[in-house]
Amino acid sequence: MRTPAATVGVIGGGQLARMMHAASIGLGLRLRLLAEGPDVSAAQVVRDVTVGDYTDPATVAAFADGCDVVTFDHEHVPTRILHDLETAGIAVRPGPEALVHAQDKAVMRARLRELGVPCPVNEVVPDAAALVTFGDAHGWPVIAKTSRGGYDGKGVWKLDGPEQAGVPFEGLDGLRANAVVIAEEYIDFTRELSALVVRRPGGQAVAYPISETVQTDGICTATTTPAPGLRPDQVRDLQAMALRIAQELGVVGVLAVELMQRADGSVVVNELAMRPHNTGHWSIDGAVTSQFENHLRAVADLPLGSAALRAPVSVMVNVLGGSRTDLLGGLAEVLAADRAVKVQLYGKDVVPGRKVGHVTALGEDVGDVTERAWRAARMLMGDDDE
Repeated sequence: MRTPAATVGVIGGGQLARMMHAASIGLGLRLRLLAEGPDVSAAQVVRDVTVGDYTDPATVAAFADGCDVVTFDHEHVPTRILHDLETAGIAVRPGPEALVHAQDKAVMRARLRELGVPCPVNEVVPDAAALVTFGDAHGWPVIAKTSRGGYDGKGVWKLDGPEQAGVPFEGLDGLRANAVVIAEEYIDFTRELSALVVRRPGGQAVAYPISETVQTDGICTATTTPAPGLRPDQVRDLQAMALRIAQELGVVGVLAVELMQRADGSVVVNELAMRPHNTGHWSIDGAVTSQFENHLRAVADLPLGSAALRAPVSVMVNVLGGSRTDLLGGLAEVLAADRAVKVQLYGKDVVPGRKVGHVTALGEDVGDVTERAWRAARMLMGDDDE
């Protein structure tokens, strides 16, 4: 049996790293953190913190020295830096050859096309004229995306006609090095789904139940797991597709495959993420093994845990910054009102629209569980009278 990693370096100090830290305690793993600042979400709870720039090769190399393996809270570390770490003998999971598919949508689309994975019709367009040609050929509206640097709805535009074709190119040079614009056909989807899988270096993999996700202005606001209305064969097919993508791309750790489902039940892949993902937060309380624990097990090369449900239905709702700034006061109200609801707060200052926490409710009836989760989230956001 291979020797597991003992010290895991996490690049990025957001809430994903914070929740990885919680999962690391029971596993006996030591987490080291490269954070953007001394007071960011994960830096408040991790003992061993380096504050520095993740785009600076010397900073990343010094941080990684002494780590058995390096993993990520986000996908934005330049690939060349990760190649240098591997050359120095440090395990990087997921590695740069896999991670580039989450960093660069053009690379991702080309590779998925090679694998025969269903995607929207798409094309890299060098200028507004080429985007107009694409739209005229495939129909308006058109979805335009920057290949690099976008997240939570940023860097994505729905263009209703040729007169808007120049919008994605405005300020592109300052967004991210090597970024290009991708034009995609508009998918008239009925809902969005997420297929979450975890893969270990030797190939062992587990698949979580498929989740239905609600997106508001490009931000995930809620998930329901398992996704209502999916037939068992559809679930198996979606899980198998996600597992195949993880294997073909060589992903180690969590892979989230974000999907758009049409009225006829068919799906296309929208995005890939190679880290614990917002659509898997329900698993902290709703699965036998959370996505955070399984991610750490995978990158440390430990046997993966069961992804089975602990309750028939799990609903997770994000807490976005609202009118309430006293989150602890809100927490007291939530816990008094529903002793079974679970709350995760991220240690962030309340800013309108910012993710500051999430709540999860478990139960048997999807309507009841959904109502409980939203009620708790609204209390924390200060709009519980709605």
